[in-house]
Amino acid sequence: MKLTGAEIIWECLIREGVDVVFGYPGGAILPTYDAMTKYPQIHHVLTRHEQGATHMADGYARASGKVGVAIATSGPGATNMVTGIATAIMDSSPIVCITGQVGSKALGTDAFQETDVTGVTLPITKHNYLVTKAGDIARVLREAFYIAKSGRPGPVLVDITKDAQQSTVEFDWDAVAPRLPGYRPNLRALPSEYQRALDLINAAQRPVILGGQGILKSGATAQVLEFANSAGIPIAVTLLGIGAIPASSPRNLGMMGMHGEAWVNQAIQQADLLIALGMRFDDRVTGNLKTYAPNAKKIHVEIDPSEVNKNVHVDVALIGDLREVLTELLPNVQANERSDWWTKINETKGDSAVLDIQALPDNGHLYAAHVINDIWRATKDRETIVVTDVGQHQMWEAQYYHHEAPRSLITSGGLGTMGFALPAAIGAKFACPEKDVWVVVGDGGFQMTMPELATIAQEKIKINVAIINNAFLGMVRQWQEFFYDKRYAATPLRGPDFVKLADAFGLKGVRVTQRSEVTAAVLDGLAHAGTVIIDFRVEQEDSVFPMVPAGAALDKMIRRPKRDVLAETGSDKEWQMPSAKPAPAPATANS
Repeated sequence: MKLTGAEIIWECLIREGVDVVFGYPGGAILPTYDAMTKYPQIHHVLTRHEQGATHMADGYARASGKVGVAIATSGPGATNMVTGIATAIMDSSPIVCITGQVGSKALGTDAFQETDVTGVTLPITKHNYLVTKAGDIARVLREAFYIAKSGRPGPVLVDITKDAQQSTVEFDWDAVAPRLPGYRPNLRALPSEYQRALDLINAAQRPVILGGQGILKSGATAQVLEFANSAGIPIAVTLLGIGAIPASSPRNLGMMGMHGEAWVNQAIQQADLLIALGMRFDDRVTGNLKTYAPNAKKIHVEIDPSEVNKNVHVDVALIGDLREVLTELLPNVQANERSDWWTKINETKGDSAVLDIQALPDNGHLYAAHVINDIWRATKDRETIVVTDVGQHQMWEAQYYHHEAPRSLITSGGLGTMGFALPAAIGAKFACPEKDVWVVVGDGGFQMTMPELATIAQEKIKINVAIINNAFLGMVRQWQEFFYDKRYAATPLRGPDFVKLADAFGLKGVRVTQRSEVTAAVLDGLAHAGTVIIDFRVEQEDSVFPMVPAGAALDKMIRRPKRDVLAETGSDKEWQMPSAKPAPAPATANS
């Protein structure tokens, strides 16, 4: 059948199983938006910013495991997507971004709203395309979806000129199957490498599994648990690996890394074998590479060969899909309780597992750790997805919300994108409308993308927003406290009245200042039919513990002092919004 290039776009999306797209129209993509009216089976979500569209597509992909789709126009519309695309590439999220471009004859003339978006996004996409002919659109889109979701997932951008959208050609879906001879996403490890890995696993006395997001991407939770249970091996998880192993599993030690649990980092440092499953040895996980797990042999199971030996040299690399690799390994892994190793880990753990939460009494002040833990208690028996932004609240959520299910935590890991949470939660809600979706966000990150509240209102969807409001850029302030003599330069943050803001968008707003109010506010929010924004006015100068300083060994952590928490956090101060000019920092010898 003969169709315009714009109509072919929608025909391809339908055949790829797309039921929702997130976008913002403009001149160069207008033919595609006009054709959209013929395809009511795809729901279009009008965002308030193109960055929001990419984060929504990303959140949709992470929650569903499918490919998310975002659409924008040329020039500023396309460049506004860059942060969201970079977020997706760092965290291996499969999204396809479709952008309009000026007419093919105007390319390179600096035409109105022309930008070389394929050049701009080349370093932050798995692949990208510039399409100038309508006859190429179907083939390119089929390839884009295949590339985005195969192998190590990631973003693909397709830039389509306006005349390609307007031209008419024959459309034959079956004739344009992907043919990418240079793209090899399904590599396999050699039998000799499997044998070397088995020899190390069966001989190890102090092994630790490092569980990353690859467990979620591969759907390998059951295989990892079978492996760990059979061989008696403890599991440490990365931030993006949270939820891949149930928090209640006795094999799950907890989160590793800069703000991970102290006993987890110590176990890694004392291990004689590290088995990395779908993680990439990020610097936030390893600490100082020169001192990282110095006595441990290392096995790396990874689908992306470029990640092997990139940061940490390993003894054995098993390239391939994690679930397939474990299926191959499991029959030959020797059963072993490793009771001595578990005894040592439990002795290290001691009472520190509950030290932080116990050290924050209900003394009339509201601590973020208590807010997160109380939200977990109120929601743990419901199907819940938590989407966090980046900063202190992100780490408190990882520490005090105990995730049991895969894909129940969505957060920006590699890029650390402030403003991610609210739009990503919108995408997650469209992916899983039957689940509760909670946004846990700082007051700083929330203000970056809060116009997407209008998207929520227009779409009439139900999301619960918990603003962990300390009137600071909290994590930056913490670094200033620890390493810059409390010189709080540009971190006191004045925000709007979030309750009034919610009302302005036709949403419900609530303010909480005491711990005794937290559970009631959460339950009321869950019972309310629409979106609720809860402004939690938390302790303003609290810090995330433990913390591995930049450049330090993984087990050299700053821990919360055991002395009175009031002296530690300055809890005797009243909560107050910063003035227009922050008060100068106290004088120090280094000032």
